[in-house]
Amino acid sequence: MDHTELLTLTAPCGLDCWNCDLFTPNLTDELRTALAARFGKAPETLGCQGCRQQGGCPFLESPCPTRACVTERGLSFCSQCDDFPCARLMPSRDGADYPHNIKLYNLCRIQAVGFQRWAEEEAKAVRERYFSGKFLPGHGPCAQ
Repeated sequence: MDHTELLTLTAPCGLDCWNCDLFTPNLTDELRTALAARFGKAPETLGCQGCRQQGGCPFLESPCPTRACVTERGLSFCSQCDDFPCARLMPSRDGADYPHNIKLYNLCRIQAVGFQRWAEEEAKAVRERYFSGKFLPGHGPCAQ
């Protein structure tokens, strides 16, 4: 993917849409069926083309306030804001199944190494370690 496509497929909050299981090209029939049951929607209506492409997350019941904030401020990512990190990005135990820490980590890495390097060299490994790794104190998630 080129820079523009990668940018388009990275949410303002730092989620790498192109690596997400809900991204339409990655969505399996099994997950689509499970999501349809969970959200009470027809399976063929589910799937995501990315936050920037669709104007927000199709799995949220209302517009995303984080996306609205970034758009109103004329930024590409939350990490470009003087208020970063703000409460919109704060994780909570209640939402532990949603990858809040992956968003923060990605935004920090984008700041540290630049968007292109993060997208091309780090994003996939970050997601793999987050979802498949075993957490070791002092080391973070390590690949199995």
